[in-house]
Amino acid sequence: MHTPSLGGRGAGSLAKRIIPCLDVKEGRTVKGVNFVDLRDAGDPVELAYQYSKQGADELVFLDITATHERRKTMVELVKAVARQVNIPFTIGGGINEISDAEILLHSGADKISINSAAVRNPGLINQLAAAFGRQFVVVAIDTKFVDGRNLVHLNGGRIATEFQTEQWIKEAEERGAGEILLTSMDHDGTKGGFDNGLLKKVNDTLSIPLIASGGAGNVQHFIDVFQHTDVDAALAASVFHYGEILIPSLKEELKKHQIEVRL
Repeated sequence: MHTPSLGGRGAGSLAKRIIPCLDVKEGRTVKGVNFVDLRDAGDPVELAYQYSKQGADELVFLDITATHERRKTMVELVKAVARQVNIPFTIGGGINEISDAEILLHSGADKISINSAAVRNPGLINQLAAAFGRQFVVVAIDTKFVDGRNLVHLNGGRIATEFQTEQWIKEAEERGAGEILLTSMDHDGTKGGFDNGLLKKVNDTLSIPLIASGGAGNVQHFIDVFQHTDVDAALAASVFHYGEILIPSLKEELKKHQIEVRL
């Protein structure tokens, strides 16, 4: 098992991370637009192996129907991925209690990600941080701009809440989150670029790493998100899955723009 680090903060901190995200449904990797119209993107274990070889810094696997269908994330997938990759990976989906996280961490995951369960039971963040250390706890947040406010959405974006995104992020940090994974539902799958305005606003208030998610369509979008928001990591799915962006060339371009990455 790899030892996850909390990353650095602010300019001049540790290298920026590039993180492919694999949304898993019924054992296959899928990708949609604005969280709907899912299409197949391949075998998650094979993709994980390829990304590890390409130079991805970490991987995130989200069992996107686990919460919705009330079933647990696939332990067998975690074991298979752990055998294939030598970089840290995070698993999310259907984690509702300490025992769920324990099984996944013991099966080879490096971090666990909680989303809907954390909103429904905020104390779960405290419990997980106390049990495993906050560096193992990623709080994922799906946000959408509704009537002039950024609101948290649950169950793979199906359910709107009255939680304001910025306030929930601060609470998650105070409760022991080690990292925030923030996905803009308005940008997700559109390939129009990250939500840099919101990301900068959030990142300026945080003392833990922020992972940007939702909207990557080309290399310039990665350059922009790091230069304009100083987030710690950028996550993407379809541009990697369908070979539109190759991680080695992405990192070369970031390096040319004085953005520190691990080559």
